[in-house]
Formats: sequence, C-alpha cells, structure tokens
Amino acid sequence: MALTQQLARVTPRYLEQCRQNAAASPDNDPQWDPPQDDTLDLDWAIWGLISFFRWAHVDTKHLDALDRSISGDNSSDVACLDHPEVYDGFDAPPALLAHTEVAQVADILNAIDLDQALSLLPSNSTEAAQACGFEGFNGHPRDYLVQHFTALRSFYNTAAQRGLAVVTWVD
Repeated sequence: MALTQQLARVTPRYLEQCRQNAAASPDNDPQWDPPQDDTLDLDWAIWGLISFFRWAHVDTKHLDALDRSISGDNSSDVACLDHPEVYDGFDAPPALLAHTEVAQVADILNAIDLDQALSLLPSNSTEAAQACGFEGFNGHPRDYLVQHFTALRSFYNTAAQRGLAVVTWVD
C-alpha cells in the first residue's frame, strides 16, 4: 500500500456542508468529495523535499512553510473528516490550513529559490536519493522534486487568489 500526500482547496461553506452531512449520517459520513480540479496528489515528493531541506540546512522559514503546506494547522475544524470514506486511518486525520494562513504559506513558497536549494543536492543519484530519504529511488530525484514542488506552489497560489482553505491528509 503506497501512502501519498493529498490536498484539497475548499470553502468554509463546503466544510460546513461536510459537518452537516456527518451529523445527519448514521455512520458520520461527511460525504467528502471535493472537485477534482481542487485536489492535488503530491505522491511522497514533498516529504522527500522536507528531508532534503533538513539535510541541507535550508532556511528554517522555508522548511516550516513547506511542512505547514502539507500538515495544516488545525484539525478540530475538520474533525468531521476523520472518517474511513475520507482517508485510510493509517496516518493522522485530515488537517486544515485556513485561508488567511494559505496566503502566508503561498507567499513563502513563492520566495523559495528551489534551483538554489537543489544546487546542494548531490549529483550522484544514490546520494541524492538518500539526502531526500528516498531509499531505492530509481534515478536522480531532482526532476521529481521540482515537478511536485511546482505543482504545490501553483496549488497554493490558486487557493490564495480564490480565498480558499486547504485540507491536508495522507491516504
């Protein structure tokens, strides 16, 4: 079973509807089904980028924002999503990053010079993979990291522009 990092952009109205659905359902099913265009599967790339940032001693502000982007801040506002129809229960329940925090995280993600940070990545594929915590990674992880970080940054920029919150979970 492969675990991957999931994100969804949501409105407060959508979260309230999920709460109401859960309260009305005999099994507390929130009927979680955000639009596909507002979801992002990051695979496990950002976990590797966080590991690499720690390994390379990248700016703590950037590391913290990257971590918040996939960990959220507040789980109590999305407690209704602690349900098997939303995630498999292997990791922590879904968490929320409120729309005001999304804008702050987006600003910091935009300030990260990924090329500069990745210049510290070893050129040897095996060593680079190890620096990211990717044991057994096939090939050099640079392109994989860039692709997923670019998707994350774009996702957050869109959420910030639209005033949306972000729900994070592992499934």
